Amino acid sequence: MLFTDQMGNTLHLPHIPKRIVSLVPSQTELLYDLGLTDEVVGQTLFCIHPKSQHESKPRVGGTKKLQLDKIRQLKPDLIIGNKEENEQSQIAELQKEFPVWMSDIKNMDDALQMIEGIGNITGRQEQAAILCKSIQNAFTGFNTPVQSHGAKVLYLIWRNPFMAAGTDTFISDMITRIGWQNAITQNRYPELTAEQIAILDPDIILLSSEPYPFKNEHIGELKMICPGAHIRLADGEMFSWYGSRLLKAATYFRELKAEVL
Repeated sequence: MLFTDQMGNTLHLPHIPKRIVSLVPSQTELLYDLGLTDEVVGQTLFCIHPKSQHESKPRVGGTKKLQLDKIRQLKPDLIIGNKEENEQSQIAELQKEFPVWMSDIKNMDDALQMIEGIGNITGRQEQAAILCKSIQNAFTGFNTPVQSHGAKVLYLIWRNPFMAAGTDTFISDMITRIGWQNAITQNRYPELTAEQIAILDPDIILLSSEPYPFKNEHIGELKMICPGAHIRLADGEMFSWYGSRLLKAATYFRELKAEVL
């Protein structure tokens, strides 16, 4: 069986994989939701959902600091990773020894293609198709911004220095998909000073729960910088996990919009 991942790599698998190591939290959760609990034999420290599997499955290090020897000991017949979340040098090492399926996700379409691709390579095509359709239905009804009429949103992922989600990110796609505008026009995750944030003058500032764990105490700090902005904590998993969590994200976004309007 031949498969092509989202980075253009071709994988040859002699059979449906029975020993999968997942290197990305959102994709690990997806594997379980596709019914592959027994097939997942290893995952990262940050693969926290579902909790029962986080506590019981072997851990192979962090997403960017994989313990390659532990992965080798698990003898996987498939490894699933991601271009942004895993270190290319470590992935290259694993590709010498194992089939590695890589995702590359910047928007909802990429996420749906990833779900479909993982469904195909794991023999869960029907379950993946149902999940993709359910996610599409869940996001029905959201309005994209009309020129400059959508609220301008600054989504912060880090502090000291402040870092924000820029364009060409999955988070930015979520912001615009639910009817807002990203206040950031740079690509990826630019650093910002307090002065630059004040100049942006966003309508809404969202303080993500990950990777930096913003807390209520940080709201006051941002209020000093942008006194006119609506500032609140945001569930980072809902904005950045691009697997089956998207089903829950649609409901979360509707509730969030209702709170800040």
